[in-house]
Amino acid sequence: MSTPAIQAALQQMQGLATQAASTQPLSGAQASAAVGNGGFGGELQASIQRINRLQQTANAQAMAFQAGDPNLQLNDVMVDMQKSSVAFQMGLQVRNRLVSAYRDVMNMQV
Repeated sequence: MSTPAIQAALQQMQGLATQAASTQPLSGAQASAAVGNGGFGGELQASIQRINRLQQTANAQAMAFQAGDPNLQLNDVMVDMQKSSVAFQMGLQVRNRLVSAYRDVMNMQV
């Protein structure tokens, strides 16, 4: 995740924390506007799309290198493949944490 994206996520979390600390709950229209404006779902979808683009780029470079493209170096192909692998593993870990958190919330007694 880039630094501006981290800063934006941090600001959004701080804003949500102040809203949660206030005594007034969000109305339905306010809640849907908060979710629609770069909410968690949007960030998750954008992250998945970035991971997909990294994998597609790495696969395209690998195929071009195998086909004998003289403009590609092996080290560039390997670095891009490692980037896509690390991004995929990070996405997998985030998914696992989300599923674990969901299960914890669902198992809470009210």
